[in-house]
Amino acid sequence: MLARWKQEDTFHRSLELRRGGDEFVFYDGPPFPTGNPHHGTLFVSVLKDVVGRYKTMRGYYVPRAWGWDCHGLPIETQAEKNLGITDKSEIAGRVGVAAFNDECRRIVANFNANWKTYIDKIGRWVDFDTPYSTLD
Repeated sequence: MLARWKQEDTFHRSLELRRGGDEFVFYDGPPFPTGNPHHGTLFVSVLKDVVGRYKTMRGYYVPRAWGWDCHGLPIETQAEKNLGITDKSEIAGRVGVAAFNDECRRIVANFNANWKTYIDKIGRWVDFDTPYSTLD
């Protein structure tokens, strides 16, 4: 079924068929990109998908952009660990702010790719091509 939906671009076709109609906006609280999905996050994701599909079947235009809540502290803590930082002064002094920010972006990008794989496998329909991110 997943291959068929991909081949026929079913998600985007469902949007195009309803474009211009009444819009249903569903702000999906995005996951934190600090770890891989687990049964709890995937279960909640399936429930969120049900809302969009239901409203789509009722005739609404329901765009579903993927998003990332890039909470600063968990990402920064992971970056500090990765870079061997033990004191905040090392960020500007030893590592450099630009390099630290690059490591934070790398962490986010790594987990984003993992999430896409899982979300595709559970058949959730979201637009990964134009995500929103609190990092941006």
